Amino acid sequence: MLKVDMEYDKGILYVRLNGVLERKVSYKINNYIVPTVLKHKVKYLVFNLLELKDIDESGMDALLNTKCAIRTNRGKICLCEVSDEVREKIKRLRMKIASNELAANKLIEI
Repeated sequence: MLKVDMEYDKGILYVRLNGVLERKVSYKINNYIVPTVLKHKVKYLVFNLLELKDIDESGMDALLNTKCAIRTNRGKICLCEVSDEVREKIKRLRMKIASNELAANKLIEI
């Protein structure tokens, strides 16, 4: 089960994930967040992974799809509040990681 909370504030889309990002729920990212980013030309996105319990290969692919959509809009993406277990799995994604949402804002430098 994955809960997705989205908030758009001052040019940044915040996406907070709660639960497990695995194959059977990664469609929530691919079919909802990615099209939203493309349709509304969102340039800056922060994924808050504080409540993310685990992620599998499909979940990482979904994050990469989002990263590609943001790049299409010439924007930046950042992850924050990543647990040590999840951090180890997502290393290969080569995404910026911040300690919290405020630090993420500074990393993407609007």
